[in-house]
Amino acid sequence: MAETKNAKDVLEFVNGEKNRIEFVQLLCADILGDIRGFTIPKAHLKSALEDGKGIDGSSLEGLVRIEESDLVLKPDPATFRVWPWDFQFDGTNYRVGLMFGDILNPDGSHNAGDTRFVLKNVLGKARKMGFSDFFVGPELEFFIFPMKDGKPVPKPVDNGSYFSMGGSDPHSSLRMSIQLALSRMGIETGNPIETNYDHHEVAPGQHEIDLQHLNALEMADVAMIHKFITKEIARKEGLYATFMPKPIFGENGSGMHVHQSLWKGNTNKFFSNDENQHHLSDTALHYVAGLFRHVNDISAVLCQWINSYKRLVPGYEAPVYHAIGTRNRSALIRVPEYEPGKEHATRIELRCPDPACNPYLAFALMLAAGLDGIEKKMPHNKFIGNESMYDLTEKQLKSRGIKTLPGSLAEALELFKNSKLARKTMGEHLFSKFVENKEKELKDYSAWLSNYCANNKARPEDFRLKITGYEYEHYLPRL
Repeated sequence: MAETKNAKDVLEFVNGEKNRIEFVQLLCADILGDIRGFTIPKAHLKSALEDGKGIDGSSLEGLVRIEESDLVLKPDPATFRVWPWDFQFDGTNYRVGLMFGDILNPDGSHNAGDTRFVLKNVLGKARKMGFSDFFVGPELEFFIFPMKDGKPVPKPVDNGSYFSMGGSDPHSSLRMSIQLALSRMGIETGNPIETNYDHHEVAPGQHEIDLQHLNALEMADVAMIHKFITKEIARKEGLYATFMPKPIFGENGSGMHVHQSLWKGNTNKFFSNDENQHHLSDTALHYVAGLFRHVNDISAVLCQWINSYKRLVPGYEAPVYHAIGTRNRSALIRVPEYEPGKEHATRIELRCPDPACNPYLAFALMLAAGLDGIEKKMPHNKFIGNESMYDLTEKQLKSRGIKTLPGSLAEALELFKNSKLARKTMGEHLFSKFVENKEKELKDYSAWLSNYCANNKARPEDFRLKITGYEYEHYLPRL
């Protein structure tokens, strides 16, 4: 489809006989980033675009209480895409479109539980500060596992390692299929989802497909689609793709390193000619300082599962240290090396988030933290070059003022509860719902672990790093 700007364009495309569209799926995310939606026949699309479609908000985590269940999903025509495969009925092939939407209250106001709207609000603040765009480019890592009796088995399907080829990487064709599927869906704006490249990752059975940067709101939608497409293509091959942060003990976990930059028109505001600052502008350095100031407080959103913190341990390329480097993978923030003439590519890379987060909330809180650093002109002086943090003692780290990320979801959640920035960015309703959800998760996990240890003569501290049956039962089928 050519560029889609408004409802008229979408209706003309959907009703065009040659496009074979019969249904459109209306999508949104719940508080934890799970994709939700429903399907309408194309005959109902006009009314959906004009008035939205009613949904039961009490059934979606984080939206409303049961006595306030009536909500409206209003599709955003700018997000229209077409799923990259045909469906069939009675020998006839047809196609299905999709749109993400805003969640509204019955009076037409935005619902406080809509995480997509939270990101829109922070982007609005960036515009008021003089920035036209916040570009992000996430690297989503995932594992491919076999299926047995309809359930995923957390066992690698290959013995490959970083950039493996041939027999050590038997699923390169699956990754290419994902790339093709994503490319075919970039049809509504004339700015297609161009995958940067795909490759086998460090751990056996682990893979990565990078996405070229987009505006954060569009990229959050894309990240949702990416995960859905990846899982669907793996399923069609009789395999299971998971974005669970740490599915295998003793191997690298899956991260979602997020490249980011702020722009004003065609000017990258993160670029500087100053080689002493690694070509980062003062704006970029203040932004980095804001991230360092708030990253521990927002870690519960960037890394939102108990399993997330079994990835965030020294070693395994886990970025747990508050430091910034260039080629250094142990640092929390990395600055890709500058190439002359490529000022547009100047960016910083936050390495702690994982792909099982809610991308709308993650991008919103990253941006809010960075903007706070810019507003307050926070100083930054934590460049470490290419020295590995893993080789430093605790005393050396302390002498350099290098902090670490929270060591568990429980620790991260306590910091989150006291974060004024997180509360203000998310709003009181969503903030409280998130805390409530995570507290229940921690309570359920604690009960499971206590029971397991009592019956197996084990200690809870034995499972600081090991993956438990609780995680395989609750996270693997979901993430």
